[in-house]
Amino acid sequence: MTSESGAVRISPDEQMLTKAAADLLVQVVGEAIAARGRADVTLTGGSSPKALYHLLASPDYRDKLSWSQIHIWFSDERCVPPTDPLSNYGMANEALLSHVPIPPQQVHRMRGEDARDGAARSYEEELRRSFGLEPVSPPEPPALPRMDFILLGLGPDGHVASLFPGIPQLNITDRLVVGVPHDSYPPPPVDRISLTLPVLCAGAVVAFLVNKADKAGIVARVLEEVPANPDDRLPAQRVIPTQGQLLWLLDMAAAGDLHL
Repeated sequence: MTSESGAVRISPDEQMLTKAAADLLVQVVGEAIAARGRADVTLTGGSSPKALYHLLASPDYRDKLSWSQIHIWFSDERCVPPTDPLSNYGMANEALLSHVPIPPQQVHRMRGEDARDGAARSYEEELRRSFGLEPVSPPEPPALPRMDFILLGLGPDGHVASLFPGIPQLNITDRLVVGVPHDSYPPPPVDRISLTLPVLCAGAVVAFLVNKADKAGIVARVLEEVPANPDDRLPAQRVIPTQGQLLWLLDMAAAGDLHL
């Protein structure tokens, strides 16, 4: 199924969805390494990707990836230490990164334990260094890192990374990373650090991974509703790759409200 919102791939159940996502990541990473000797992958937090991370760390998949040529980035982070149960990095490290032979310097985590805005600036500087991006002066748009694979989840309110509906950070185009105050729905009410929409839209392959029936309503809203005013679009609806591929990887439960 393909819509203006991207290609939709539906798996029969969560287990098959996880395998489909793992196979896709292996394919994209392999092609990037073959083309330029390196692959840049952006991971996300939340509940949906944890099974994927466990699978990638398993013997069936661990050796399919050339970890010495992979750089890991994060779409967002909660402002907590890496050992906190709320840490996106902490979850990814426990489920995946600590079980694979990736050089530590190639895991680029957001420092949630530091001050929110300062951590965002530091991560932006790290992105620029790693991708060889020169800073530009306003009003010129910044040079953007092109991730080979960006994995995203979908929040119950349609948020993506830590870009929530109605917040001013949604409209920031002159930064790569921003600090996001957050003290309300959805939980947890902790401040965040997030990649900006221009960075998400610059990815070569951008894949939303969504499972379970409790996401069916918001999936249908994002994929099928078209607001009359573009400014009313949900954050997830604003992820439109400029020169890349957008995929929605769903299980049958998450796709349950779609008009197929």
